[in-house]
Amino acid sequence: MNNTSDSTRRQFVQTSAAAAVGAGLTSSALNQASAVPLTGRIKVGLIGCGGRGTGATVQTMKADSRVELWALADIFPEQIEKTQSVVKVDFEKAPERIRLNDSRKFVGLEAYQQILQSGIDLVLIATPGGFRPYHLKAAVAAGKHIFCEKPMAVDPHGIRLVIEAVAEAKRKNLAIRAGFNMRFQPAYREAIRRIREGEIGEVRAVYASRMSSRLARFDGIRKPDQGDLEYQLRNWHYFNWLSGDLILEISVHSIDKMAWIMGDAAPTRVIASGARHQQSIGDIWDQFDVTYEYENGLVAILKTRYLNGCSNEHRDLVVGTKGTCELGWGSATIRGENSWRYKGPKVSSHQIEHDELYADLRQGIIPNDGDRMVNSTLMGIAGRMSAYTGKAVTWDQALRSKLKTMPDNLDWQMKLPVSSIPEPGKTKLI
Repeated sequence: MNNTSDSTRRQFVQTSAAAAVGAGLTSSALNQASAVPLTGRIKVGLIGCGGRGTGATVQTMKADSRVELWALADIFPEQIEKTQSVVKVDFEKAPERIRLNDSRKFVGLEAYQQILQSGIDLVLIATPGGFRPYHLKAAVAAGKHIFCEKPMAVDPHGIRLVIEAVAEAKRKNLAIRAGFNMRFQPAYREAIRRIREGEIGEVRAVYASRMSSRLARFDGIRKPDQGDLEYQLRNWHYFNWLSGDLILEISVHSIDKMAWIMGDAAPTRVIASGARHQQSIGDIWDQFDVTYEYENGLVAILKTRYLNGCSNEHRDLVVGTKGTCELGWGSATIRGENSWRYKGPKVSSHQIEHDELYADLRQGIIPNDGDRMVNSTLMGIAGRMSAYTGKAVTWDQALRSKLKTMPDNLDWQMKLPVSSIPEPGKTKLI
């Protein structure tokens, strides 16, 4: 770090701040286009009727009174009925906004293609991460505005598909709202604004932690007559090709906050470690420690762990020359020369990300979060690649890697053995 000039450091932490500081906006404000404002009804469809997809549907309908639920798609029919039931309860006083009928409930591996031809204006993509590059690309090709949950990919092949889709969306003037909701949290926005204005001095390092008890969303029990594909899809959380491991499925939110603090500059080198201790299903791990190194010598460190019987921690610490800034669960505090604590309301960042999307579209503003969502997702992929192999990974290696985890030609009868557990020092860096 001694070879990095003060001016270079200062320029680095202010990379994307200039346009965002005044209004406290996220970096998506730096990548917007203009178009004719959307008026009248907006018909939305959901691909992926799990808990997050259902939540996103309710939030997107609350964001704008003229948004209507037009279509649903999922691999499994019972998931569609669960989503519809939740939405009906939330909008029992406005049932006219639920415009579903049986012809617009699409089931199966090809359901995502069918819903894109159903007359929707905007699609919510909330499938497991392994599918999202393909669904995102198809949605852009179909000319739809998009809300896409994180992570946007789980391997380098997928992230390159996302990059192509983002570029095409810009050409077509299509909105892409990323599901990195932490950037819409008022406490975090105010804290980042203060960091940009120098209230903790020059940023020296970032430390992020996401440690909690073991996550077990699914029981992992194989039911009678379940083929390999159905078993893994119903327990997708435990399989790397679907979830990207816990570093991408969960901890990528912490990575995204680090990227935001660092001005969305790409790290030059990533080195990581990790382990599998309590996991007994699938091929994922339950611990990662990742160091992201930047061109100017700064580092960002992620510690993430999901183990029972251990101390828990969830925070982000930004270390500066005049103090520190700590982000907690919906809170923010600065200690040092310019002490400060966020005292504003704690509101749902999940809701705000939808509120602002529709407010923009109604004004003819087309937000595109694509570049930053690619950066944060690839940071997670690179961290996992390094941990799995035990090798340092450069940004260029991660971006150009030939690693592709999504199986070709998915079929209910296909043989789909569980991948072997990665062994650092033995697993090859592809």
